[in-house]
Amino acid sequence: MRFTFFEDFLALVFPKTCCVCKRSLFDFENQLCKICIGRLPITNYHLHPQNNDLVVKVMGLTNPNLVMSFLRFTKRGMSQKLLHNLKYKNKPEVGIELGSLYGHLLQKHGFSDQWDLVVPVPLHPEKQRRRGYNQSEQFANGLASVLEVPMNLGLIRTQFTETQTKKTRMERIINVSEVFAVNENVQIENKRVLLVDDVMTTGATLTACANVLLEGKAKTVDLAVIAAGRF
Repeated sequence: MRFTFFEDFLALVFPKTCCVCKRSLFDFENQLCKICIGRLPITNYHLHPQNNDLVVKVMGLTNPNLVMSFLRFTKRGMSQKLLHNLKYKNKPEVGIELGSLYGHLLQKHGFSDQWDLVVPVPLHPEKQRRRGYNQSEQFANGLASVLEVPMNLGLIRTQFTETQTKKTRMERIINVSEVFAVNENVQIENKRVLLVDDVMTTGATLTACANVLLEGKAKTVDLAVIAAGRF
């Protein structure tokens, strides 16, 4: 009883607010209010996962199966605010919430039995130590929980790479071409893998990871990100 009272006191003094609009959240809301959830710039890539501009983007870099993005990225838009909260404001719960929302959407459209594993793109251990968590892993956790598929750290990052922000597409591809490896503690062979990341820009990081998984004899590798668009 005292614990409940203390929680109520904290909620009164430090009310939970929506990470986008800053409205106070109801008890049944988590990270995002229902109004902002209704305004999310959701894409339709899950309706055409084998025939969209993201598939074209990675064509020739890997052998794409399904390629999808939950949100459309726009500068100074809602998706950018969400990613900023997730990556730079110490809000890993935002990733879990977005993964959960996307999981329900995919489930609704028949993806319930599509994958054996959800694998996040790994951060270098030093970068993860500084941030405190891997934002892609949080997204993967939300997806895996709803889809009832194991989330596994099937990849490791073997090298620290510079930021990709100001690199050309070819420079990005070269920069990450040999920095990932299969985690020997995870069974990848003959598994249908959903590989997830926070954003897709050129697709260099995702395709490098997909190729490593395919070389590790994964049966199929599908790609999904929180947001994609013109960066």
